[in-house]
Amino acid sequence: MEASSLPAALELVSGGGAGLSPEKRAVLGSSLLLLQRDYRFERVWFWGCIQGVCGAYYIAEGLGPDRAAPRSRLYSLNCVEWSLLPPVTEEMVTQAGRLKGRFQGDPSFEYEYTERNAEDDERLFEDGKEPMIKEEARLVATIEQIDRAVGIIPRGAFVKTPLGSVSENRNFEGLSLTEAKRLSSYFHFTEPVNLKNKTLLEKADLDPSTDFLDSLEHDIPQGSWTVQLEKGGTVVVLRSLLWLGLTFYHVPMTKQYGYVYFGNGEKNLDLPFML
Repeated sequence: MEASSLPAALELVSGGGAGLSPEKRAVLGSSLLLLQRDYRFERVWFWGCIQGVCGAYYIAEGLGPDRAAPRSRLYSLNCVEWSLLPPVTEEMVTQAGRLKGRFQGDPSFEYEYTERNAEDDERLFEDGKEPMIKEEARLVATIEQIDRAVGIIPRGAFVKTPLGSVSENRNFEGLSLTEAKRLSSYFHFTEPVNLKNKTLLEKADLDPSTDFLDSLEHDIPQGSWTVQLEKGGTVVVLRSLLWLGLTFYHVPMTKQYGYVYFGNGEKNLDLPFML
């Protein structure tokens, strides 16, 4: 969610019980603006918080002119001092997916793999050391996994130029209340997968400038999102049951929208059995 509108945005997603203390909100409000200035980001988003056993990671994302470009991710343990996370790689995501259990809250903590594959055994034979992964690498990989799976935007909020770059749509004035209650009105803000598999006939009615992402209506498993009206029916709130703690909000007929994550960084693998 946008750093400049953080207090109001956190108030809109507080229906689930998660949030920040007034002190943390005040500190974040000023430190995120300083972060934007020091790193010369065009925009800064407060991504959320991953709670560990001994501490919590507060996450921010810095954006450049092209909103679809890889984002710079930073974490803080106290909401004041920020550290830049390394760029994520597919190897990090794969390794992090094999780890189970809570985060510790210590970036330098090292995990040992409970299950080793042939590549790990080969590395052990060559180096003589057990394969390890630092919590900092697990942190950035988990953020990437959550962004790919449940990082969403309303339809029409962003436009794709003929050159391929993505920017905010200045003409976007929000979804109507009827549209806002439909999953098809929301897109995953990541590289599309299902869109590439659609036939030319299915793409005929799509606007290439706005319909360039995958919608939520075909997410697997079906029923992994809840849609609710809150604040007297003035706010539409979507919550993910796959990554518990991810909350998206949108105020219909306005430009106010965003998502935030407050959780332990673990995927709900039991979801197919719960539906």
